[in-house]
Amino acid sequence: MFSATTAALIIAMVLALGRLYMGPTLYDRVLAANAFGTKTVLMIGVMGFLTGRPDFLDISLLYALINFIATIAVLKFFRYRTLGDRVDPDGGKR
Repeated sequence: MFSATTAALIIAMVLALGRLYMGPTLYDRVLAANAFGTKTVLMIGVMGFLTGRPDFLDISLLYALINFIATIAVLKFFRYRTLGDRVDPDGGKR
């Protein structure tokens, strides 16, 4: 049962990687990277269950938070071309 789940996750991850490399737009690629990260979280959870190590669930939750923050940061960067505040030449913030 869990081997079939692992195989399905690996196939879905390969398909997400294909969309990541061949995506026609930037947002398709970001969505594929986010989907790949989500499937990685699932894979870590399944592997933790298969090996009998419940602490893998903590690791997968941490990875999910990092994946979310990274997706937001990438989208912000591509929209504003910066991650921090910009300073105008006259000294004001934009």
